[in-house]
Amino acid sequence: GVTASLLTRAADVTLKERRPLVLMVRETPLHLGHLRTMVKLSEMGAVIAPPLPAFYAKPQSLEEMVDQSVGRALDLFGLAWEPVKRWGLDIGPIGTKGEG
Repeated sequence: GVTASLLTRAADVTLKERRPLVLMVRETPLHLGHLRTMVKLSEMGAVIAPPLPAFYAKPQSLEEMVDQSVGRALDLFGLAWEPVKRWGLDIGPIGTKGEG
């Protein structure tokens, strides 16, 4: 509820309005304060989605790793993006049925 910047205010309003909030946290290692904050945010409806490399997609470059992370985040908003490699046609963005 207390915000110190435009970014945290936007996240606060997003949660208040029950809109999707996806946090791609990258700071490591995580200390107990980070973990507790992420638990609280998850309980409020946020999705914690660290941008981890998806080696199952067999990326050939750093660009492909970034594309995969970005695409998976877009999936959480119901948006499909061509560069994302998926397990199968039954897996896709949230809100779709076998499209992807």
